[in-house]
Amino acid sequence: MIRAVPTIPYSDQRPGTSGLRKKVRVFQQPNYAENFIQSIFDVIERERAGATLVIGGDGRFLNREVIQIAIRMAAAATFARVVVGQGGILSTPAASHLIRRRGALGGLILSASHNPGGPDEDFGIKYNVANGGPAPDAITDAIYARTKAIDTWYMEEAADIDLDTIGVVQVGGMSVEVVDPVSDYADLMETLFDFDAIRTAKLTMAFDAMSAVTGPYATEILEGRLGFAPGTVRNGTPLPDFGGHHPDPNLVHARALYDTMMGPEAPDFGAASDGDGDRNLIIGRGRFVTPSDSLAMLAANAHLAPGYAGGLKGIARSMPTSAAADCVAAALGIPAYETPTGWKFFGNLLDAGMATICGEESAGTGSNHVREKDGLWAVLLWLNILAVTGKSVDALARDHWARFGRNYYARHDYEGVDSVAADALMCDLRDRLQSLPGTALGALTIAQADDFAYTDPTDGSISANQGVRILFEGGSRAVFRLSGTGTSGATLRVYLERYEPATGNLDADTGAMLAEIAQAADDLAGIRRHTGRAAPDVIT
Repeated sequence: MIRAVPTIPYSDQRPGTSGLRKKVRVFQQPNYAENFIQSIFDVIERERAGATLVIGGDGRFLNREVIQIAIRMAAAATFARVVVGQGGILSTPAASHLIRRRGALGGLILSASHNPGGPDEDFGIKYNVANGGPAPDAITDAIYARTKAIDTWYMEEAADIDLDTIGVVQVGGMSVEVVDPVSDYADLMETLFDFDAIRTAKLTMAFDAMSAVTGPYATEILEGRLGFAPGTVRNGTPLPDFGGHHPDPNLVHARALYDTMMGPEAPDFGAASDGDGDRNLIIGRGRFVTPSDSLAMLAANAHLAPGYAGGLKGIARSMPTSAAADCVAAALGIPAYETPTGWKFFGNLLDAGMATICGEESAGTGSNHVREKDGLWAVLLWLNILAVTGKSVDALARDHWARFGRNYYARHDYEGVDSVAADALMCDLRDRLQSLPGTALGALTIAQADDFAYTDPTDGSISANQGVRILFEGGSRAVFRLSGTGTSGATLRVYLERYEPATGNLDADTGAMLAEIAQAADDLAGIRRHTGRAAPDVIT
């Protein structure tokens, strides 16, 4: 029996770059999650009858409760089948693969990615479309418009289902299939990489799953199928509060892994993934690899893995990501695409067969195997490359820089900044863009300044105001943008880059190489004046 529940709209349900993210307490308000889910279903009303919907999440606090609500609402929305991960678990890349494999209309991914979890922390809902990727702007805009007008949501009167037992049950007239969340994804990885070569290489490894969703996937693939020693996967059990830690794979929140890899007993390879499994951290013995460099190095060596032996169609990177991948694309004679931040922009290029490997500086890397960034995929490609070449991470990095040059790069995050102050900083920068070329900041001179805009080569759509770029003479740059992934205040991100040619200084301290640009960026934007911050909260 379907029940109609009267409701009133909430004014704050605009999806960001990765869905709707708010504090758990916000989602626990009466009808809050239900309004957003119903708005999604209303937008896709014409296609949903008889269709399949995938549901899963990263296991954070409130995951199970919202999954039960979503299942009952999907039954009322006349879906024929819901496919849900056992225990409510599906990593974001695994959900993307399952949507594609099952021919689903789309999927609800319940996650706030790398944000903290727990009753006082963050929760999120994202809708992915039939290609497995995040919903495009046209759909998220329609969802937001619907949230402002919604007056009723619908649910099938039914008890909670058993999420922990694999099998099929009925909810109203809809089948609910609880599936192993790991097996399909692990099988896909075996088609892309040479597991025999990795096993034979006898590499040693440390992987930090950060008490998040990647734990079961890493345990099955690394310890189960590849034969790495038991205990290789650390913090491998997903916890609702991620063990009280921040599940962001950077050098601050994965410090224990970094210390291990810089120590005298370090294994050959270290890696970590985030809350929902779509980001990665790569560290070799004594060598941290930035996400921008990782993208470039993976692209340069991808042909060593069976899934990419035929070469790449193109490489795509987000605008804030360093230009290291562009150097690789030029050497390979393939296109390089610079897009706004957000994986949906890569999805268009992947669907059109114009790119094969994509990456973002925020530790997201992936390929055309799914339509999301994929942390474990990046880890496995690194392992495949190390196994085939016999090189260490440090040696591979040095060889890469000797061929392509090095893009010294860092991101400075100012977190929880007052939103009004952050907006004022960006508006002030934008107001001065036309007058900045020719301005001297110490030894640096501004050659060009703009607000990045992107015209999608697949559909002609235009995305404006994607971040302020300050390009200095000689190839250095600073980029300023506000992140759309936080849930309180604003996060100001400042990206610093300096290119050093292959004949230059390739193994200097990154902070020292970027110090002049960091000072120029602070002076230009008035970061201290606007935010009151003397230093960033996180440097990656």
